Amino acid sequence: MKTLKDTKVGETVTVKRLHGEGPVKRRIMDMGITKGVEIHVRKVAPLGDPMELNLRGYELSVRKADAEMIEVE
Repeated sequence: MKTLKDTKVGETVTVKRLHGEGPVKRRIMDMGITKGVEIHVRKVAPLGDPMELNLRGYELSVRKADAEMIEVE
């Protein structure tokens, strides 16, 4: 199982499944990360947290803890 956290800079991946429960999963979905969305990893901070992503025409920064809950292919 590959997660968004394992994705390298410059790669574009597709969301396969969201893990997590309740408010955490809802917050991820509210950011526009849903099944089937393509995500391009633009940058990762020097210490690895946060990650800067491009999806649905906008830029988004997520923490590695949240990226770990997003399964990609």
